[in-house]
Amino acid sequence: RMAADLQALYGVAAVRLACDQHPGYTTHRWAQRQALVTDTVWHHEAHASALAGECVDDHDRLVFTWDGIGLGPDGSLWGGEALLGRPGCWRRVASLKSFRLPGGETAGREPWRSAAGILWECGERFAGSPDVDGLAKIAWRRGLNAPTTTAAGRLFDAAAALVLGLRQTSFEAQGPMQLESLCRRSRAPVDCPLERDEDGTWRSDWSPLLKVLTDETRPEAYRAEVFHTSMAQLLVAQAEALREDCGVTRVGFAGGVFQNRVLCEQAAERLEARGFDVSIPGILPLNDAAISFGQLVEVAARRGDA
Repeated sequence: RMAADLQALYGVAAVRLACDQHPGYTTHRWAQRQALVTDTVWHHEAHASALAGECVDDHDRLVFTWDGIGLGPDGSLWGGEALLGRPGCWRRVASLKSFRLPGGETAGREPWRSAAGILWECGERFAGSPDVDGLAKIAWRRGLNAPTTTAAGRLFDAAAALVLGLRQTSFEAQGPMQLESLCRRSRAPVDCPLERDEDGTWRSDWSPLLKVLTDETRPEAYRAEVFHTSMAQLLVAQAEALREDCGVTRVGFAGGVFQNRVLCEQAAERLEARGFDVSIPGILPLNDAAISFGQLVEVAARRGDA
């Protein structure tokens, strides 16, 4: 009904559709039922293309696409990726250490699940876990409804759960928003090792952050500030490694995690101080509100219409 009403309102008729690649999305299933040619776009390529569609130039760009979760080409849930290229030609060049997420998408409003996932991944015990009967951990250990993810958004959820003791929230990103609100200054970052994996992707290991996140002898604000500065520095380390690899100097931010002003400003300031040209959307939102625009930019580039 909405598709029909919008076309009637604006006096246009769709001849082609674009949708997210994820087969579980309602929009994907709806698009496949229509009698129109349909192009599918990976979630994070749409994020990167949305940025490129607003900040147009003729150069390749390194776009950090950090968000909650989105299906990646390898079948895992991405969300901590850096894509290099331009619309129609993106490739993943950097990411975060992956972990299995107990409960899958349920974790979006139950941040304790993200905290449990990163602790269990590192062989650590989760003191005060709501999983009192151990069923979630058993399912996690057996890989039942525990998909692999690299999502930065879920790391922020985990940090909020560990620092603030949050177990459930009424909306996604509530925990990270509360964590961000504690920050007043930057701190000395915790060093997060960066290494190339077997397929050549640079991957940052966030596990050293667990020590400060779980240190209840430290004030909540201090732990929140260290986490934010460390994540900003982690991003800069990836950018510097890729500049050395391929000479890229243009960096962009896309994805809902960069609505976090503390992270966004610290990362941008550190990148610019090291000589990078940083692009942040000023017309379009950073989050999924720009996904449909990014899908159009991506499809147009593939077809040579951009």
